Amino acid sequence: MRSDSPWRVRDFRTLFSAAVLSQLGTNVGYVAVPLIAVEALDASPGEVGVLATLSTLAFLLIGLPAGAWVDRLPQRRMLIVADAVRGLLLASVPVAWWCDALTLAQLYAVVLLSGCATVFYDVTGQSILPRFVGRDGLVPANAAMVSLMAATNVAGRGAGGGLVQLLTAPLAVAVTAVSHLASAVRLLWLKETAAPAPAVPPHRTREPLRVQIATGVRHVLGNRELRALALSASLTNLGSQILNTMMPVLFVRELGLSAGVLGLYWAAGGVGLLLGARCARAVAARLGFGRTLGLAGLVLAPAGLLVPLVGHGPWLWVAGAGWLCAMFKTGMDNVLGVSLRQRMTPDALLGRMNATFRFLLTGAIAIGAAISGLLGELVGLHATLWVGGSLLACAFLPVFLSPVRTRRALPAEAQEPGSARPAPLPRVREG
Repeated sequence: MRSDSPWRVRDFRTLFSAAVLSQLGTNVGYVAVPLIAVEALDASPGEVGVLATLSTLAFLLIGLPAGAWVDRLPQRRMLIVADAVRGLLLASVPVAWWCDALTLAQLYAVVLLSGCATVFYDVTGQSILPRFVGRDGLVPANAAMVSLMAATNVAGRGAGGGLVQLLTAPLAVAVTAVSHLASAVRLLWLKETAAPAPAVPPHRTREPLRVQIATGVRHVLGNRELRALALSASLTNLGSQILNTMMPVLFVRELGLSAGVLGLYWAAGGVGLLLGARCARAVAARLGFGRTLGLAGLVLAPAGLLVPLVGHGPWLWVAGAGWLCAMFKTGMDNVLGVSLRQRMTPDALLGRMNATFRFLLTGAIAIGAAISGLLGELVGLHATLWVGGSLLACAFLPVFLSPVRTRRALPAEAQEPGSARPAPLPRVREG
């Protein structure tokens, strides 16, 4: 086993196994929760849209202050509480359904509040990782986490559809609740000392929350490389969401295809995400870190222009291949980009850095859904798809035109704000 392998670290193995349970639950719920609104509560399309918006709204409402809190509070405890809260909230749905008392208002509240817990879980999970595996283990650790996310996107959503058919949607949500509660129990095996609150200089403990938030935002937007990574990822999410919001309408209403075919199309993206994550480390070791990010965008991002060609016969395969290639690039970006931003950020700023990225990236998803619906009404379905495909195709440009493209490797260590000199850039020997 390699010396930088995260699998040597007991706490990483614990975190990963808990994430398996949590991600499976999240993806089953991704399918089951909206189907409860449609089937059990007879929700209108507009009401389903509100439900989808509430699922990401928490990142815009509390995403930035959550980063400051994550940088101060015990992170092991925060992970456990966040998963337990999600499990208990979701468990209330099948209980209310069983008692014939479930309402759309309750479903809205559950989705919004569980989204708040997800903010803390996601930000803490990305912030805690460098403390477990060390800076040298970030790339393989992030590759494992992104691969897990891709695999559960395929398996979890497929299982979610099957569970809804077999058990009904409310009971499928019960499975989601149990998964989150099991994840919280698994996280109890983390060592108490494995994830202490980051050391904060005494003079900063008295800073107002808004000052702490501003420090994190400046760290991201004031650094050319981090700013480029944030902009590229936001454009990718924006273009992807514009496309994905219209895909159910296109597949089911215009093309007359089944929901199963739509699921297979989305599964192709999950396969691409998984393959990109698994290849990222090997390609970066051979070509260089920044060159991999730049060339992956230059070669693969234009495949996003194939997605709007979706139609009957071979055009369905062409669009599926374009989506797979675009997600292959996203998988590589997720591993290398997340590793770079974690490596460039001091421990005391990790929570705020990750919260800033999540605020921007998830905000792009929410905005993309709104833009997609508006454009679909104003200019039509296919024109909307071309807008999304074009954004997806050019999203790599901020990184390609930034200093990231010339970076040979990860920085050796993060520097505290105000350090006298920047971190050295170690060179990687080409294979």
